[in-house]
Amino acid sequence: MTAPILRTERLILRPHGVQDFDDVAALWADPAVVKYIGGSPNSREQSWARLLRNMGHWQALGYGYWVVCDRDSGDFLGEVGFANFRREIAPPLPDVPEAGWVLATQAHGRGIASEAVACIHDWADQMQDWPQTVAIFAPEHAASQRVAAKQGYQASGEASYFDDKILIMSRQRSAIG
Repeated sequence: MTAPILRTERLILRPHGVQDFDDVAALWADPAVVKYIGGSPNSREQSWARLLRNMGHWQALGYGYWVVCDRDSGDFLGEVGFANFRREIAPPLPDVPEAGWVLATQAHGRGIASEAVACIHDWADQMQDWPQTVAIFAPEHAASQRVAAKQGYQASGEASYFDDKILIMSRQRSAIG
């Protein structure tokens, strides 16, 4: 299975392809982008592995990440989706899909994240039978926590991941309005 193409007023969410590598590598190498996501820019090798992992999620699990593009220009704006990364978090996450998003700096502050995240949750609510999803954040990453809250996520705990404290937010399917 490959990712379906989703559309919003301003965005196209489409499957990843190898042609996205330079954009993915630039995204993950930007210190402003990774400030709250591990804190260290990724190498091109790490970005290549990330791109392949995103593509493989769809084949293995029937869900995954999309590339977020500007609907008018086609510009790469970031990535958004659901995954099972089998993270070594203590205490462990529940065995449910983890929502996540990352946007290029030119997309920050424009409501792009909220629009894309709403779109993927609409897809999940229609196409998946998930009783719950989770999302994790650096505790100081207030902007992404606000995006999550708009989709019904609520703080549900804290954990440790690579010696960093993280906030876990959960969304129950019953919270869908």
